Amino acid sequence: MRDHVPTTPSVSLRSGAGTLDVRGPGLPHVRLVRAPGTEPDPHIPIGTRDPALLTLTVDGRPARISPAKGRLSRRSYRVDARVGDARYRLVPCGGEESRLLRDGRRLGELESSGNGRVTADWDGDAKVLAQDVAVGTALAAAFGTGARPLWETTLDAVTELIP
Repeated sequence: MRDHVPTTPSVSLRSGAGTLDVRGPGLPHVRLVRAPGTEPDPHIPIGTRDPALLTLTVDGRPARISPAKGRLSRRSYRVDARVGDARYRLVPCGGEESRLLRDGRRLGELESSGNGRVTADWDGDAKVLAQDVAVGTALAAAFGTGARPLWETTLDAVTELIP
C-alpha cells in the first residue's frame, strides 16, 4: 500500500453475535453492532440492513449508518455512513466489487464475499486516509460488495416462474 494508507486492517466479524470490529496500527477502531436479540438475516454478514438495528462507532464516537434496502437494482445495495464531517458511500459497481466514495470522491474499489475478508484497490490519485480505510473496510465486511445487474436478477425471477 502507498504511504498515505497506513496499514492493512484486521477484521473480526461475528455474524451470529452481530458484531464487527476493524482495527490496525494507525487506524481508528471501527465497531458495528446489530441490536441484541434481533434475528439475523443469513444473507447479510452483519445480519440486517435496518439502520434502526445498527450502531456504528469510530474510535468510540457515534457515527450514522444508512444501508439501503438491497432490492433489485445495484444502487439499492448502497451503504451510506456519516463519520464526523465525512460522508461515505459504498455502492456496487460490478458483480463482486463496490466503489467507496468520501464526500462524492472516489477512493477505490473493495471486494468482500461476506466472510469478513476484504480486499481493496485504492485509487492512486486519491488521498486515502486512515479513517477511509477503516470505515470502507467495515462497510464492505458488514454488508458484502457487488450486486448482479437488474436484467440478470429479473431473468432469474422469470425463469423460476416457468414450469
